[in-house]
Amino acid sequence: MIEPVAYLGPEGTFTHEAAQVLFSESQYRHVPRTSIVDVLTSVNQNECAYGVVPVENAIEGSVTLTLDWLIHHVKVPITAELIYPISQYLMVHPSQAHRSWKDYTRVISHPQAVAQTRIHVRKYLPQAAITFVDSTADAARQVQEHSDQPWVAIGTQSAQKLYSLEMLSEKVEDYPNNYTRFIVVGKEIRELKASPSLTKSSFLVTLPSDFPGALYRVLQSFAGQGVNLSRIESRPTKKKLGAYYFYIDAEKEWNHPSVTRAIQEVEAWDCKVRLLGSYPAYTFSQIKSFQSVDNTK
Repeated sequence: MIEPVAYLGPEGTFTHEAAQVLFSESQYRHVPRTSIVDVLTSVNQNECAYGVVPVENAIEGSVTLTLDWLIHHVKVPITAELIYPISQYLMVHPSQAHRSWKDYTRVISHPQAVAQTRIHVRKYLPQAAITFVDSTADAARQVQEHSDQPWVAIGTQSAQKLYSLEMLSEKVEDYPNNYTRFIVVGKEIRELKASPSLTKSSFLVTLPSDFPGALYRVLQSFAGQGVNLSRIESRPTKKKLGAYYFYIDAEKEWNHPSVTRAIQEVEAWDCKVRLLGSYPAYTFSQIKSFQSVDNTK
């Protein structure tokens, strides 16, 4: 049985590329969804066995919709992580490729892509109006469908090929180390043979409302047990102003003795702890390197 994998679509988005890296199309059925909410809900309702969504970008920070939906609306475990390199491309319809830069009137893309290329766009296309759409792939589609318009899309190289657009400029992201962290939710990936860089555990910690220094106590408990926290972020509980959950990533398995002791200490301070997932963390280069070696056999 070919299991379905939901991803933030449509085809040609960075999330689609991440899903292709993690889930071979020969073994899984890729199912595009129109929003992060739809991806997570599909897995929560058992419509799809897996879901792939972005959770953090090196330039623009956290994808708060992913965090909030995991916290408040669904109960699906995080089962893997992929750090994927992000390169943005400017593309135009072939019939508009002859124009000079000053002739383009509109730049179309997802807000995240626009934010990641803001300096480049302001320098080379200052006259162009910015239009936000639901995805980078949708931007490419709109440029393809409006062949008579001098529009520019910001998107993936795969979208440029998918919609037969002309490349105007390559790798236009403002900062070179642009990576997005994608997570898999749902079932464990059993077919992925590459070795992960490490195992991580994600926790949601709720502090007691009347305990001064509670967050310090939480951090002290993990530090005292030698557990490195690679991320800590506050998100509103949505119950009252000034009340927050804390989303924490620890660089060990959830049942490692040091993590267990740290959690016991945290709970002793009357904090509530919820495990969101314990999972292998991969980089794109690790998986591609393994696949290249494997394909030579």
